[in-house]
Amino acid sequence: MDQNLLLNVCGLRAGIGDKEILRGIDLQVRPGEVHAIMGPNGSGKSTLAGVLAGDPRFTVYGGSATLGGVDLLALSPEDRSHEGLFLSFQYPVEIPGVSMVNFMRAAVNAKRRYLNLEPLSASEFLKMMRQKRAIVELDNKLASRSVNEGFSGGEKKRNEIFQMAVLEPRLAILDETDSGLDIDALRIVASGVNKLKTNQNATIVITHYQRLLDYIKPDVVHILYKGRIVHTAGPELALELEEKGYDWIKEQN
Repeated sequence: MDQNLLLNVCGLRAGIGDKEILRGIDLQVRPGEVHAIMGPNGSGKSTLAGVLAGDPRFTVYGGSATLGGVDLLALSPEDRSHEGLFLSFQYPVEIPGVSMVNFMRAAVNAKRRYLNLEPLSASEFLKMMRQKRAIVELDNKLASRSVNEGFSGGEKKRNEIFQMAVLEPRLAILDETDSGLDIDALRIVASGVNKLKTNQNATIVITHYQRLLDYIKPDVVHILYKGRIVHTAGPELALELEEKGYDWIKEQN
């Protein structure tokens, strides 16, 4: 096995109940890379994200998935997060009555306990929160409110990238984070993602459209269709897909 792999997915098969959605996914991601996964509705993109994150709605029928050599499929969703996996939801939920500050401090310190590190004090955490908030241009008033409560669609997505900045994951999966964003919100969210990129972490961007990839430049583009990755190439593949549409994929497969 390539020791430089961050994420290694081999022959992954999964679905809901008896309905198989993923029909043998092979996906290798190295540190420092940005991968885009594109495909028509119902192809299995969000299912793949959910399975990697440990969504209990999905059943794994076969295959493997490791993060930094650790068996993801053997871990609880919480421990997958502590190992460095982050999932940005297509439709972020509101959590009334739970302040962003308390929510994020609990998440950070839970991860630190998992890694046998001392928890951050309130003052240490607030200092870090101020620094990370600036990355995604998140207003202090939003950061002081309950999680996503009363946020616009763009504010919710910006808030998720802020959470990503605070948690510093090794692998971030952005599931259609461009959905419902106007051009200004898209620019801010994408800018935050780009600022968080390092040679030690990686990002998987799940999207229908090229427009997000104008801001977040992928190294590798995959096309997922009927539960399988049917094409893998460089960023030019997304441009070809934009030009020809998904009917081109259906005709070839």
